[in-house]
Amino acid sequence: MLEIKDLKAGYGGMEILHGVSLQVAAGEIVALIGPNGAGKSTVLKSIFGLTEISAGQIIFKDKDITRLKTHELIKTGISFVPQGRLVFASMTVMENLQMGAYVINDREVVKRGIADIFKKFPILEEKKNQRAGNLSGGQQQMLAIARALIQNPQMLLLDEPSLGLSPKAMKEIFNKIIEIKNEGVAILIVEQNAHQAVSIADRTYVLENGQVAFTGGKDILKNEKIKNVYFGGE
Repeated sequence: MLEIKDLKAGYGGMEILHGVSLQVAAGEIVALIGPNGAGKSTVLKSIFGLTEISAGQIIFKDKDITRLKTHELIKTGISFVPQGRLVFASMTVMENLQMGAYVINDREVVKRGIADIFKKFPILEEKKNQRAGNLSGGQQQMLAIARALIQNPQMLLLDEPSLGLSPKAMKEIFNKIIEIKNEGVAILIVEQNAHQAVSIADRTYVLENGQVAFTGGKDILKNEKIKNVYFGGE
């Protein structure tokens, strides 16, 4: 579904990615892990048209999307959830979801989409009239993901979804990610909680200094360098 070929990208003339290549198949979770500054978030932002790309290609569903604008990418079937639980704090849960549906012109489609979201996230229906800023951290993250899903994407980009969450909220979020994958959505997830990311992923890429250093399935945890550098030698 998604293929990145020898991608070089960065910001303000500074190259962060030095030839990254990876693939995500339909209905697959692919994790991107590595130390801070490795370029993980830059990969997601590059897919979503938020970086300066100097070389390489990004192919989605056999179409070159390397130079597409962000609003065009949403219409192709890609949604992005940035790190930091970026919700509209002063708006209600319902208003946040309606903002996520702004590219959909058919009101009936939006109505059905919100109803479907409430089936997936019952807590959001319960709190639909509350301001998003009053939700717990885990609930805000669910809202951020739900707002992206209302666009009915075929691919979901998740940047650090567990950041700052309690263990209980983190577990709930990862369970939701698995549910979304089981519904056929391909997911590319950047995650500092490497153990958790690898445990739910079909495949994992490890980034170092803007390049792919390792790739593998759950057996990647057995790699001695991975264990020592990323998992504290456990």
